[in-house]
Amino acid sequence: MMHQETVSAKIKILIVDDDKKLCRLMADYLEPMGYDVGVAHNGNQGLEMILSGDYHAVILDVMMPGMDGFEVLKRLRRESDIPVLMLTARGEETDRIVGLEMGADDYLPKTFSSRELLARLRAVTRRYCRSERSVATEAADKLLIFGDLQIDQSSRTVRLGSKTLNLTPLEYDLLTSLARSPGRVMTRDQLLDAVAGRSYEVFDRSVDVHISSLRRKLMDDPRDPRFIQTVRTAGYMFKDSGTRK
Repeated sequence: MMHQETVSAKIKILIVDDDKKLCRLMADYLEPMGYDVGVAHNGNQGLEMILSGDYHAVILDVMMPGMDGFEVLKRLRRESDIPVLMLTARGEETDRIVGLEMGADDYLPKTFSSRELLARLRAVTRRYCRSERSVATEAADKLLIFGDLQIDQSSRTVRLGSKTLNLTPLEYDLLTSLARSPGRVMTRDQLLDAVAGRSYEVFDRSVDVHISSLRRKLMDDPRDPRFIQTVRTAGYMFKDSGTRK
């Protein structure tokens, strides 16, 4: 059954999927909710439309003939940080991890419900809008320094020793949310609320995948962490084991 909620302002999104029937179903559901929906049925067309348009988010299928979703995402991330919600036909963990590590903001298996599609789409677009609004505020913040880890909130860059880490926007937001409150346990829903700028129903376990990827980039062993500690049955905590400014 359709969940009768509407958005207060038009949000322009693009669906890139070769399944025309699924595209039509998604558009038919989202348009009455106030979304302006565009459609592309192959990777080349989708990439061109994204880069030449003023879309707020992209729903991108992984498996397409010709240029697949991963290649579209790879090329897109060279020029844009627009929110990308990946669709996976099988919902396999490998597809999810690859997509998230390449810069996707979230993923959905193609067995999704319309309500879940709407919630995840709202989450990624709100994160993006909040990130844009917060740039001016963060520019005045001090550096966060923990030993050899340095988080520069003015430039949204993270350095570990002499190396600048290549973090996705969501990985950066998760790290900063934890680092701003060292020693405090944050649950998954609190982390999602922090990066999305609002509370919403907790169903999304993709935060664990993002944390796992973040740990790899920090060279942080989850069994003996320097920075991000898992608190069993609760969530995650940033360890203040270095010098903080």
